[in-house]
Amino acid sequence: MSYDTSNIRNAVLLGHPGSGKTTLAETMLFESGSITRRGTVEDRNTVSDYTDIEHERGNSIFAALMHDDWRGNKINVLDTPGFDDFIGEVVSSLKVADTALMVINAKSGVEVGTELLWEYVEDFKTPTLFVVNQVDHEKSDFDAAVEQATARFGNKVLPIQYPLNQGTGFNTIVDALRMTMYVFPPEGGKPEKQEIPASEKDRVLAMHNAIVEAAAENDEELMERYFEHGTLSEEELAYGLRVAIGNRAVFPLFCASAINNMGSGRIMGFINDVCPAPNQRSAAPLVGGGELECNPDDDTTIFIFKTHNEPRVGNISYFKVFSGVLKAGDELVNASNRTTERFGQLYIANGKNREPVDELRAGDLGCTVKLKNSHTNQTLTKKGTDREIEPIKYPNSRIEVAVVPPSKNEMEKLMKALHSIAEEDPTLIIEQSKTLKQTLLYGQGQLQLDLVKHRVESEFGVSMSFEKPRIPYRETITREANEMYRHKKQTGGAGQFAEVHMRIEPYYEDMPEPAGLTVRNREVEDLPWGGKLAYYWCIVGGSIDSRFSNAIKKGVLMKMEEGPLTGSNCQDIRVCIYDGKMHPVDSNDMAFMIASQQAFKLCFSKAAPQLLEPIYEVEILCSGDVMGDVMGDLQTRRAIIMGMGTEGHYQKITARVPLAEMYLYSSTLRSISQGRAKFTRRFAEYVAVPPDIQQKLIQEYKEQAGDED
Repeated sequence: MSYDTSNIRNAVLLGHPGSGKTTLAETMLFESGSITRRGTVEDRNTVSDYTDIEHERGNSIFAALMHDDWRGNKINVLDTPGFDDFIGEVVSSLKVADTALMVINAKSGVEVGTELLWEYVEDFKTPTLFVVNQVDHEKSDFDAAVEQATARFGNKVLPIQYPLNQGTGFNTIVDALRMTMYVFPPEGGKPEKQEIPASEKDRVLAMHNAIVEAAAENDEELMERYFEHGTLSEEELAYGLRVAIGNRAVFPLFCASAINNMGSGRIMGFINDVCPAPNQRSAAPLVGGGELECNPDDDTTIFIFKTHNEPRVGNISYFKVFSGVLKAGDELVNASNRTTERFGQLYIANGKNREPVDELRAGDLGCTVKLKNSHTNQTLTKKGTDREIEPIKYPNSRIEVAVVPPSKNEMEKLMKALHSIAEEDPTLIIEQSKTLKQTLLYGQGQLQLDLVKHRVESEFGVSMSFEKPRIPYRETITREANEMYRHKKQTGGAGQFAEVHMRIEPYYEDMPEPAGLTVRNREVEDLPWGGKLAYYWCIVGGSIDSRFSNAIKKGVLMKMEEGPLTGSNCQDIRVCIYDGKMHPVDSNDMAFMIASQQAFKLCFSKAAPQLLEPIYEVEILCSGDVMGDVMGDLQTRRAIIMGMGTEGHYQKITARVPLAEMYLYSSTLRSISQGRAKFTRRFAEYVAVPPDIQQKLIQEYKEQAGDED
């Protein structure tokens, strides 16, 4: 069955781990009749947590696509992981969702995970509903949760309901929008509608008036009717709220007990009746400017937001139809690589279960199999249509490890396994570092990397281990030095001869010309690893033929690639070649390359060499009671605290920390904060390593070089 764009809703479930998203998704499917029996996380039989690894861990790791048929409309639901190690699944889902359901645990209130997820909701400007779940818990505190949500997310948070008897024995919800009380049977499901008790009427009336005012404020005509009549009809309320939600002027808040199937039906009805359809959202931005309206009459354009590898099936590509109508058998062109893909089969999904369909219209979500050259974050369009939807910007990595195979013979097999997993998770980055001579794996957290290791070993049959990655130090100099080196080698026939006189200086923009030298040619080169090499040819009188200039420069670059101190890359150095000697027979490129290498090494040792280390700017969000422990840990990491402040209910610490001190920080922070702290990091700059650490690193390098010899 194909649904019109106006009859489609796309909702993503977000929330801190343990807030009950998966249980809520299961209950929504049950309420709509999509399933006849509710599974549970404990029994490992929910629709959305269907992989073996999710069954083992007991929580969501992958975003799962499901759909409900609700009164002739289609509600697509994306259940996402709560742990921020898997934030890539959340960001991908937000890209294609039109409404976010932020699930809050009634006993814990707004948690750190909620705070961090909200940043992404804000980035995508997604209309949002709040659901305070688990109001049946004995420690439920609905009012505190609402108060925290309002304090953190502003007065736009608009309570629609509240539980009359939260805690053990909960079964009643008071709805201020419909001015009705819902009393649920012990098994949940369809409630009985009752009049609101007299004791609650003042509270409910105040809430109802706030809802009416919020609905009226976003439309002048509604505002006039409200002033004239003092209220709005049910249709006017629905229209006003739809506009307000679409403009993110209000964030309606509901309550539920998903485990007991109490309240989910009302939430689904609200999504269906009030929340925006795909064609009521802002147009999708395109690469290079312009926008794409969600219009079924336009040329077909789809966006792949997720890829999942399934045994015996291969890659399953999940996509959103942003415009047009996609039909089984259609051929579309990939906007990134211009290859043509045939969509032989189209499916709608409920977790691992897929149902074939003939077509999907603009705004709908679906999946297909056996795409050959198309991947997550790519756009496919009708032939002759030149457009590309702006790709997802995934967060920077926060952790890296070096990957070690059991043997060199296993490396190819290991890399194939890692790339297969990275195809599913774009936040996982694999780098074979020529500089560090290691294979590096970047990710969002230790949990994510541990699961990658588990999957490589269990699914691909390759054992692997992690080790501490080497640090990409840089070497430079702090003063001028002059030196010469003569390379002379006689082997019976033609020998080798070259003599190079060299000056090196610290390089910076707009520095003065070298004193006492005549510059014949200057080259300033951006180095592949960062920084610059300024190479000046200052030979006067032809003591070295200019044809050897490139060989001399190549020798310098080779030595800069593996610096004299620790074998690290060198940067920001000016090299002046001002004198030397050559032989009419024995001088050649190789001789001058060797001579320049040795001259550079001698100069470097006399120019007060300095080792530089990468510094990262780290932002930590934590609860106030663990702030002291977090600060204490940072001090052991040579961190410089740049600032402290508040963000919502949480403390924010900004610090600059050497990368060398960040190894496994994700695990340490989670341990000392009991999971109540999160962090982000980004590269800031290179700074000088303290002298004692520099000497230690130089000594370690010498010892390692001696061992290799």
